[in-house]
Amino acid sequence: MSCQEKTPSPPSLQVSSPEDSACPEKEASPEEACISVPQPSLCAAVTTTDNSNRNEQEPSIYNQIFWWAYLANLLLVSANALTFRFAELINLLGGTQQIAGTIVSVGSISALIGRLFLGQWMDRFGVRPLWLITSVIMIVGILMMVLIPSLGLSMYLGRALFVFGIGGMFACSITHIQNQVPAHRRTEVIGSLGSSGFLGMIVGSQLGDLILANTSDSMSRYWILFGVAALFAFIYLLIVFWITRNDTHIARHETPSAFPLLFKYWPGKVIIVAMMMGMGFTSTTVFLTRYATSMHLRGVGTYFTAYAITAFFIRVMTRHTSKIYGRHRMIVVGMLGHIIGHFGLCFVSHEWHFILPAMCSGFAHALLFPCVVSLGTETFPPQFRGTGTTLLLCFLDLGGLLSAPLLGGIIDHVGFAAMFATTAVAFSVVTLFYALTTGRIVDPEILHHRTQTNV
Repeated sequence: MSCQEKTPSPPSLQVSSPEDSACPEKEASPEEACISVPQPSLCAAVTTTDNSNRNEQEPSIYNQIFWWAYLANLLLVSANALTFRFAELINLLGGTQQIAGTIVSVGSISALIGRLFLGQWMDRFGVRPLWLITSVIMIVGILMMVLIPSLGLSMYLGRALFVFGIGGMFACSITHIQNQVPAHRRTEVIGSLGSSGFLGMIVGSQLGDLILANTSDSMSRYWILFGVAALFAFIYLLIVFWITRNDTHIARHETPSAFPLLFKYWPGKVIIVAMMMGMGFTSTTVFLTRYATSMHLRGVGTYFTAYAITAFFIRVMTRHTSKIYGRHRMIVVGMLGHIIGHFGLCFVSHEWHFILPAMCSGFAHALLFPCVVSLGTETFPPQFRGTGTTLLLCFLDLGGLLSAPLLGGIIDHVGFAAMFATTAVAFSVVTLFYALTTGRIVDPEILHHRTQTNV
């Protein structure tokens, strides 16, 4: 048995040479130990044999649980895409874009507060109960927004429940799938699972445009849109119940509150990128449909289909890229995609003009999300991984709730083009800052990959 199997690589792994990394220090029986002596060939022979048999010894991460989770995530993103017409629902009820942005922000604030406790509960009680509960909460939130149609308390509460529910579902899904794989393959499995979301984006946006084309501009349209979204969420709930039926959880550690953990295991500058992603999601998922409607275009199916197709293939092609070039570089390249994509939206006048901006932003999403989640949760030990995941997603929500009223106000007073130009400039500033401050940081995934390939 090799020394590499006996000692997992920590996130902050530092190696000075391939020979040093091949024999990490550990306690072992005399016959199993890799002894550091002036004869490196002995350890090299052991690790070379281990390297040749690694595929036989390490089970595939793409098992039955992964593919059920893949289907569930596809349904969840499809349901979410069907609710992209939220701003139009508010407009039908007599609200403005700024009111829509305010409802989104208030809902996000409420959900953000709930998420501060979600990670702690997940670490204490396990992923399964929280996953099932947040799935039910999302369904209740969807139904409240359309069964009690008004701009009063029910809309704010429904939006808050919806955002908290879907955020909890994503956090539980990511935490669950990360716990199924070795540490050095977390970025890969997050990216692979996330590719199902791009398929869901295609399904949801195209189905939404189909419903839009065959219904009148009345509440019946939104009953159908949000009703189908609730149905998808219910099927998701059944799948989660099935794939976690054998899960067990023993809390062998104390579960401190989120804030002490956040400051103790501070994720670093990647949280700024997460906030920018939240702003980008808000600008497209909340306001893009109104942008298309204002120009009398058929819908946003073209945008989200081009976005999703591009993101899907980029995600599949780059699932191992972080091990070669590093996650920091991938984040910078991804942010450049958002800059081009948001500037491109300023010049849309026909439906096909959505394609190029969508491809650029889809490319950005494919690179950014797995890298940001992986880096943002890397500093947290496994027993607090649930808290780390929810806190990282909190920063994504924070970016959305802070920007939503501002973006809505820009639309009301200046226009949609000015709003997208603002987001593009913001992406540019953050990209430059991130590139300058992380350019010389060596990614532990690169070190691990070099260790594995050089032994």
